[in-house]
Order: sequence, then C-alpha cells, then structure tokens
Amino acid sequence: MATTPVGQPTVELRRADGTIVGARDLDADTFGITPNVAVMHQVVTAQLAAARSGTQSTKTRAEVSGGGAKPWRQKGTGRARQGSSRAPHWAGGGVALGPKPRSYAQRTPKKMVSLALRSALSDRAADGRVVVLEDWGLGRARTRDAVALLGAVGADGKVLVVVSPTDEVATLSFRNLPEAKVILASELNAYDVLCSDWILFTSATVPGGLGDGGRAGASAAAPAPAAAPAPAAAPVATADEPAAEATVADEPAAEESAEEGTE
Repeated sequence: MATTPVGQPTVELRRADGTIVGARDLDADTFGITPNVAVMHQVVTAQLAAARSGTQSTKTRAEVSGGGAKPWRQKGTGRARQGSSRAPHWAGGGVALGPKPRSYAQRTPKKMVSLALRSALSDRAADGRVVVLEDWGLGRARTRDAVALLGAVGADGKVLVVVSPTDEVATLSFRNLPEAKVILASELNAYDVLCSDWILFTSATVPGGLGDGGRAGASAAAPAPAAAPAPAAAPVATADEPAAEATVADEPAAEESAEEGTE
C-alpha cells in the first residue's frame, strides 16, 4: 500500500475575511498522493459497519411462548404430523435463522486507515477544496459570523470544519449550521472528508503542517544541556604517606619483639 507523492501541493493562506496573505505548502505525503479508491472504500465500509448498534433480535421456536403440547396425535387425523404450534411455519411461531445481537465491527489495520484519510485529503486538495486560514478571527460565538466567514472564503455546500480542543468560539459558531460539521483534528477521518465538499483548516489544525502558516524558517536551536559537574578528584597519595603507614604497621611487631626479649 505504499504511495508516492505526485507533487508539492500548495494552497492560498487566507484571513477570516477572505483576504489572501500568502501561500501555504501542504504536506506532500498527506495532500499530494494518488488516492487509493479501493482502500478508501474498504475503510469507509468498515467505519459504517462499526457504527451499527447490532441490537436487532428475533425469537427462535425455543424462545416464543406456547407450543408445549403436540397439536394433534401423530396418526389418524389425515393431516400432516406436527410436533409444536410454535414451529417457524406456524403463525406466531419462532423465526428460523433470524438476526441476533452481534457486533458488525471489522478489523482495519492502522496503515489502511491512515492511507484512506490521506487519499481523501489528497482528492479534495487536487480539486481545490481545501481552505487554510491564519486563524478563525471570531471575537465571540455568533452563527452569523460563521456564515460570513464561509461566504468570504467561497465555501459553499457541505463544509467540514476542523478545530482544535481550544477553539471553543469556532465550535459554538459553526455547530448550528446544517451544512457545516465541526470535528476535532484528532478525529479527522476518511468518511467525513469524503462526505464534505470543502475542508476548512487553520494553520494550527492542518495535518502534517508546521503550525505557523507554512512560513517557518530555521527553527531556533535548542539550548545546550548544562554540563555535568566534574567528578571530585581522588586524593593523591604522597610519597611520604605509604612510609608513614608502614611505620605504623611495624609498631605492633616491635612491641612483640620487646616482650620476647623481656621473657
């Protein structure tokens, strides 16, 4: 599933009033790859399947009430033999092979999920449907300000508004618009991208970016770590110290010799 970027995608950097202030280089591995349609289909199908509650249930012939007695005797009536009035072919009987509660979740590798998202973003970027703002420029939470912002940047139809957890004003401003869906940058997924006509980012929420509007220069050098203190120097023994120790060590021997001479 390896992909190769097809080129360096670039988008206009705008203010909230629609003014173009420069150009923003998007991440080529996120917005500039050839979309993998098969992977997008599989991931979106798995996402929709996982959203199913899976609580539907029917009763089997063992779970419906009644049917404890044999409807009629086995032979002599001229009718077909029957063992229970709650068999599936009877009215009020159990359901044969009916649905039961289950999980519809499908296992999807993380690399496939990532590739599907990058393919969807690349498709929108190739169509010129990605808008990047310097910031939201909203002083307070008002829906009409959000409508004016969408009109200024030319985003009509369904818009996916990508915010950060701290963008409370933008979240409150856009959430009442039926054509806009607000989503956290950490929750961005292929299904929501494909369901939207426009994707609205800020410099802080655009994936794979530098978070500074694409105009970052050389990053400041990190301060050098403080040098570790030098270990304390071991005491240096002088030439006289071993001799002194030897003198002290010889004292017990001298005392023993004196005692032997006395005896």
